[in-house]
Amino acid sequence: MPAGSFAQSPGILSSMLERLQEIEARYEQLEAQLQDPATASQPGELQRIGKARAEIEDLVATYRQYKAAQQALAEAVELQADPEMKEMAEAEAAAQHAKLDELDAALKRMLVPKDPNDDKSVIIEIRPAAGGDEAGIFAGELYRMYARYAERRRWKYEVVEHDETGIGSVSRVVFTIDGRGAYSQLKHESGVHRVQRVPATESSGRIHTSTVTVAVLPEAEEVDIEIRPDDLEVSTFRSSSAGGQHMQKNETAIRIIHKPSGIVATCQDERSQQQNRLKAMAVIRAKLYQAEQERLAKERGELRKGQIGSGDRSEKIRTYNFPQSRITDHRINTSVHNTVTFMDGDIQELLDALVAAEHHKRMMEELGGTEAA
Repeated sequence: MPAGSFAQSPGILSSMLERLQEIEARYEQLEAQLQDPATASQPGELQRIGKARAEIEDLVATYRQYKAAQQALAEAVELQADPEMKEMAEAEAAAQHAKLDELDAALKRMLVPKDPNDDKSVIIEIRPAAGGDEAGIFAGELYRMYARYAERRRWKYEVVEHDETGIGSVSRVVFTIDGRGAYSQLKHESGVHRVQRVPATESSGRIHTSTVTVAVLPEAEEVDIEIRPDDLEVSTFRSSSAGGQHMQKNETAIRIIHKPSGIVATCQDERSQQQNRLKAMAVIRAKLYQAEQERLAKERGELRKGQIGSGDRSEKIRTYNFPQSRITDHRINTSVHNTVTFMDGDIQELLDALVAAEHHKRMMEELGGTEAA
């Protein structure tokens, strides 16, 4: 059996090949259903089957390429017994070995279950924790960092709530980032962000340590979570936001309380009451959706599969050391340098490392804890 094939690890051989065979059989079943005239007369069923088929089509195609490469390798090995064909057969065998290595790695990646929220947009909530004014200032800087990152990705971001306590300092900021795959990139940002630097107000030059909490929630659609109108307490008030000067005579700001959970969402950034209500409801849905996910995970006795760390606000995930121009993510023990560019939204390198670590962890769990070749 070639290097890089499933046979390198007996544990992987039995589990992966069995799953691949089942998936291929399921694909063939779906193909037959699509060709059945009875299915054609049911648009809803046709759409459901077509979607299910599309979800596994690439995996099945790759598996079939793998099987074809295995067959080609076996034939090349047989030809090596013929002296006249030996050199050509050895070259062909080496090529098929390399192809099997690539396909093996691709199949392992494709078999890892995808986080169902990965393609969603996000709602991010940032609050200062320990450190007084310096924590509030850094909370504002983190907001600007994520906003700049969204701009770099050409994703749209909108403020839902922005409570200022001074120039550049915030007590809370909630905003959305609307872009396909935003959650897959930013979900690991949830937790405690620690900053070490000399505050502008520090005359002695002493380094202070402050902390800020970040929560990243997948944006939930109305179909994801059901909210009864009777469970909502809605109140209006006059906006005091930056745009409030244009609408002080009208109560355009909205505060919504979800009474069963106690979740509160406020929005005063928009000029109309209806727009503020829509934004506040998006926050309510996202928080209820997250709470339901956490409840289900607790029932199963496990955190979300493949998650790097708990994602809890109490977990210190990253340190921003300004004197040494170093940002260290403690979950993957990885550091990047140049705080200036990082705080300007150039955070993709660290996000990529976190996504890779998540994928590796998920793959190890799917393959029964066996280190992949």
